[in-house]
Amino acid sequence: MLQATPLTDGWVLRHPDDPGAVLPAAVPGCVHTDLLAARLIPDPFLGTNEADVAWVGRREWTYERRLRAGAGHEQTDLVFDGLDTAAEILLDGRVLGRVRNMHRSHRFDVTGLEGLLTVRFASAYAEAEAVRGRLGERPGAYAEPYQYLRKMACSFGWDWGPTLVTAGIWRPVRLEQWSTARIARVRPLVTVADGTGRVELHVDVERSRVEAGLTLEARIGDARARGRIDGTRGVVRLDVPGADLWWPRGYGAQPLYEIELTLLHDADALDVWRRRIGFRTLELDTSADAHGTGFTLVVNGERLFARGVNWIPDDVFPSRITPERYRRRLTKAADAGVDLVRVWGGGIYESEDFYTACDELGLMVWQDFPFACAAYPEEQPLRGEVEAEARENVVRLMPHPSLVLWNGNNENLWGFRDWAWEGPLAGDSWGEGYYLGLLPRVVAELDPTRPYTAGSPWSGSWDHHPNDPAHGTHHSWEVWNRADHADYRRDVPRFVAEFGWQAPPAYATLRRALAGEALAPDSPGMLHHQKADDGNGKLRRGLERHFAFPEGDFDRWHYLTQVNQARAVSAGIEHWRSHWPVCAGTVVWQLNDCWPVTSWAAIDGDEREKPLYHELRRLYADRLLTVREEGGGLTLVAVNQAADSWAGTVTLRRMSVDGAVLGSVTAAFEAGRRAVTEVPVPRELVPGGPKEFLVADADDVRALRFPAPDREIPYPRPEFDVELVPGGIAVTARTLVRDLLLQADRLEPDARADRGLVTLLPGERVTIGVTGWKTPDAAAARSALYCVEPTR
Repeated sequence: MLQATPLTDGWVLRHPDDPGAVLPAAVPGCVHTDLLAARLIPDPFLGTNEADVAWVGRREWTYERRLRAGAGHEQTDLVFDGLDTAAEILLDGRVLGRVRNMHRSHRFDVTGLEGLLTVRFASAYAEAEAVRGRLGERPGAYAEPYQYLRKMACSFGWDWGPTLVTAGIWRPVRLEQWSTARIARVRPLVTVADGTGRVELHVDVERSRVEAGLTLEARIGDARARGRIDGTRGVVRLDVPGADLWWPRGYGAQPLYEIELTLLHDADALDVWRRRIGFRTLELDTSADAHGTGFTLVVNGERLFARGVNWIPDDVFPSRITPERYRRRLTKAADAGVDLVRVWGGGIYESEDFYTACDELGLMVWQDFPFACAAYPEEQPLRGEVEAEARENVVRLMPHPSLVLWNGNNENLWGFRDWAWEGPLAGDSWGEGYYLGLLPRVVAELDPTRPYTAGSPWSGSWDHHPNDPAHGTHHSWEVWNRADHADYRRDVPRFVAEFGWQAPPAYATLRRALAGEALAPDSPGMLHHQKADDGNGKLRRGLERHFAFPEGDFDRWHYLTQVNQARAVSAGIEHWRSHWPVCAGTVVWQLNDCWPVTSWAAIDGDEREKPLYHELRRLYADRLLTVREEGGGLTLVAVNQAADSWAGTVTLRRMSVDGAVLGSVTAAFEAGRRAVTEVPVPRELVPGGPKEFLVADADDVRALRFPAPDREIPYPRPEFDVELVPGGIAVTARTLVRDLLLQADRLEPDARADRGLVTLLPGERVTIGVTGWKTPDAAAARSALYCVEPTR
């Protein structure tokens, strides 16, 4: 039987400026984390330390350990699951190989060999710049040379991330000892027909003895099947009658089936492959209709409005991301009503722990191939690496039922058309051959059970602009960059794959990252932790469209920018969900951060939830009310994504900000399962000016419509009572209190509130649960409560 021995201990790191200096090295890990552990560099997440450690990415680094020869088997392989990125591997000075791709594994025959194992990493900058020198300049969104090597692009920095260019053995390494043959690759094609689940296991083996007869045995529960290896390949087919279907969360359960495949020589088991799979049907409907070209996911025959978030690497040092951390973050997503996570193309193919959590939580995964925001050369040495990594990762991820879509790239087709690339390229390759040629061929050959789309955004063909909202996927960035978030309501894209609004992280996150700094929007640390071009300017302009800018009041600025972020995302999702099935999904940019930063994230780099996170729980709930302005009047829209119809009565009230009810009506409505219905708002209930607003209540769901910017609304000075209750606080409003927020981390850094923004009408009461608060105090709670106040 194949024997695997992890090689995690005994590694050392040699410092390039002092070859005699030896540091303990953690494997998996990277140079930065080893230097941090040795206290040789400051934490780059704090203050402006990022700039002080930039030299690390410009050096060569060497990992070493002793390797003992394997015994008792015919072959011994040294297997690296991930090397970041350009490296030479030597054993006692003998070159085993040279590698240049972070996104794939590498295997070397070390049978009978032992001695000093050396992994010598070149600077990623040096490697990228050498390739650029050979192949010529290619345009990109950033000056860093990330498109010239197969490495996590955002390690070179992004508009939300630091420039910390890593090197190291970032995924596990092991010795594999085996005899006769081993399982080299398994492609499980999982389908369902007439209630029967079918699995075809396409198996490749590697042999040390060509003449040996080999057989395969597979089982799923009571279902068993056998097959034969011809040469180096074989197929085994299993049927599972009455297979329970895997569903996205909110649509059904997530049953997973254990599958085991054994490679045998006579009766001797040589190797075993085990995974969990799920049975489900999958389709991407991109048919043309009266509105353009659709983009609708269909799972088990059910057409879905995808409630999504974009995922970036959860740490700029991805070797630090533990299974528990993946689980916490993805559970947060599921708890917010998310059912789709897009793994963005400037990052990585995530670890098995990520996809396993998604399988269990019912989170669909949209997987980008790692290309983002640049023209990528299609010549060697890159082309061969791209194909090798694509083939490996398509097969690696195939068992996961959560994986529902392969996507060729992030914004590169759009960039070619709109970002002035064509002139500088002058006919040079830029990646189109990957996205419209190589990658779809690889997916069709290896994983025909899943759909592929060439890019995001992508209209489906060059017949339409790549980011045409009427065709395929759309990225809505004009609003954040140049307009008011109300402009999200101007169009109805078929599928919104990116949109978002910035806000700073939680107060305690800033206090930790910028300790000792007098916080201000433009203080040195705040500016260093704002990576977007004119980010603070866009925050200010977006705020001034609704509020008087709080000059000199950081706490007020911090609160209002977080409010504006939540409102901006709300404006988009409410509008687009109300237009289902024309619009079939929204994927918010973004769920998470990789360090403490002002960004578009709902959960900051210290794992604290912004108000946006709690707003997503409302926006992505099965049932949602929203008010649309159309035809000179107002329409209430009831959105029902539940499996049952939503029937009842809605109470509409026209109110004054001083609390008076100026008009009221009750109307019956019914929204069918997975459907939307409209209720016209009587003209007499349409707010008549900035002093009035509309309230709609149905069951426990509420919609509010304020017709004017906050700076024009004559709010009363908010008055409310605060009292301690078991597990938190209760707030009772004596006036209208808009967008009340408890910033629990101001009470204690570990404190968390269970809800975000809430608007209370006079006399209404809300209970806010608080955890991690060791010394509850009503006065302290009041000091951590913020709400919208009248313009001074």
